[in-house]
Amino acid sequence: MWNKHPKALPFLFLSEMWERFGYYLMIGIFTLYLKDVEAGFAMTEKEASDLYGTFIALVFLTPFIGGLVADRYLGYRKSIIIGGILMGIGYFLMGVHSITVLYIAMTLVILGNGFFKPNISTLLGNFYSKEEYKDKKDEGYNIFYMGINVGAFICNFFGAALQILLGWHWAFMAAGVGMFIGVLIFMSGTKHYIGYDQKKGVQEGDMPFWKIILFILVPSAVFGVIGWLLKGVASDANPDSYIFGSDSTDAFIFACIPVVLFYASLYFKAKTEDKRPIAALLAIFGVVILFWAVFKLNGSALTTWADRYTDRQTTETTANVFNGLKLAKQVEFKKDSVELYDDQFRLQKENGVVKKEVNYPLYFRNVAPEKLPQEGSTVSLWATNLSQSINPGWVIILTPLVVAFFTFLRNRKKEPSTPTKIAFGLLISALSVLVMIAAVKMGNNGTEKVSVWWLVANYGIITIGELFLSPMGLSVVSKLSPTNITSLMMGGWFLATSIGNKLSGVLASMWDTYEDKTDFFWVNFSLLLVASLMMFVLLKWLNAIMKEKGIN
Repeated sequence: MWNKHPKALPFLFLSEMWERFGYYLMIGIFTLYLKDVEAGFAMTEKEASDLYGTFIALVFLTPFIGGLVADRYLGYRKSIIIGGILMGIGYFLMGVHSITVLYIAMTLVILGNGFFKPNISTLLGNFYSKEEYKDKKDEGYNIFYMGINVGAFICNFFGAALQILLGWHWAFMAAGVGMFIGVLIFMSGTKHYIGYDQKKGVQEGDMPFWKIILFILVPSAVFGVIGWLLKGVASDANPDSYIFGSDSTDAFIFACIPVVLFYASLYFKAKTEDKRPIAALLAIFGVVILFWAVFKLNGSALTTWADRYTDRQTTETTANVFNGLKLAKQVEFKKDSVELYDDQFRLQKENGVVKKEVNYPLYFRNVAPEKLPQEGSTVSLWATNLSQSINPGWVIILTPLVVAFFTFLRNRKKEPSTPTKIAFGLLISALSVLVMIAAVKMGNNGTEKVSVWWLVANYGIITIGELFLSPMGLSVVSKLSPTNITSLMMGGWFLATSIGNKLSGVLASMWDTYEDKTDFFWVNFSLLLVASLMMFVLLKWLNAIMKEKGIN
């Protein structure tokens, strides 16, 4: 496999694998940590989901500026190294039990990802601009994407074991170690990047950097403050008069306005031959926002589903394996002083203080009566964050099959265009949500726990959609972007991801407002179905632009 691709691919593959090891280990435990009443911050579902959504949104917003700085000033190699170091430090700080330190750590991760993420993808694309590798670009990105998911798969096992044995801080430290390993691997491949990692500098017609700060970043900050301060109409359902659900959401949406306008201006100021490719990319960016809004529920609503609505009890041989690897927690079935939750699993607070009651541990709330253990006995429950390895596990299994499928079609001159792959990816992803609707029905709307196989099936289907869409998105940006703004347009892809991530946080923060959880998933299904229809409507136009550029 490797000998048909650039020699830099294994180094970029392993660098990204370890970087994603750190990131997804952190994301896998992030909301669980925030909601932990004893060792975390005792946040409600809404509070944790809102912070999670804002965090992952900003993580994917900074590539806009990180790509720009790399293009013009630092080059890709230096930017990737700086980004990796910042993220590693951020992970080490994240487990310090202080809300102030947590925000500092999140800021470092946000800035670090801005330097790392768009530039390693762009650097990879540069190698496939050579004629001998052009027809293997989609395959190269698929292989690269599998590296991401190898890291995302293995990290949760380390995170679970370290959290159970030593606590949250050690799990976050493991994320930092993974990040630094990724940086070292990347640096070891330096000789292969020569001629591909140089900065492009300021090109004729480019907006000067001081103008970007003055007319984009400063207005973005001002708009964000306005969004934070601006209030809507107060009501019983919205006593704080938020416009979009929380102050942070309002601020984020307003802050995005100048950045979105900047990307629109790229079209109007582009050369005639670049207008249609830029328009095609902007259209794709707009559509995939809805995909990320649903897909990124894996770290919030679907983690909550795994934690509270999924049967996590292990028995016999399985219990011995999980206990031996320290991947399961021991929970005793007896009454004690525990946090008070209502019948919808909503944490109850009074004046910001968590209420208590004498009851059995929360896990047993919706265990079927005939499955409850004997009084005083101990059960083994696999760690919730292990559910985060289901999706990357599917990616590892399915990527070779998807690559082989498209290679088969390519050899017969029947391979669909990249936009067509994205369209079908959205449609397949919509179908995955129907699995969760069925899971809610099987569990009688959460009154009984259901099998983990529902999550496995949901992730399996949406992973197929993901493989049709996400690596293809990186590929199409690399194919269609004018050469002088490639990293900037890659930043645009991550801007779309960012907005989708924030929308995901908004969706997840509404989880507690749905008495019938099928309604929550029907909303997600509708969003993906609308995105699918939009993409199929645009398909003829997008394929025509791809054909004009002589690419598929």
